[in-house]
Amino acid sequence: MQVDCANLTAMKFARITIDPAICTGKPCIRGLRFPVARLLGLLASGETRETILASYPYLESADIDEALHYAASLAEDETMELAG
Repeated sequence: MQVDCANLTAMKFARITIDPAICTGKPCIRGLRFPVARLLGLLASGETRETILASYPYLESADIDEALHYAASLAEDETMELAG
């Protein structure tokens, strides 16, 4: 059975979109050319929610919340061996 990941993502995460015509199909915020990975990278590098929202006025607080939920969902599905 083949699963269409774009449809699954759209159902579960209303603010995360996957469109082959936008950012080569990478998950983006609300169809904007703003990849989820970029937003998560900003948070991981220490940027605050307030700084991100001020720097990117087209983003909304709920976009950040959903990006974090999306990342958590992906982390639960992935198994990785850690060095150590």
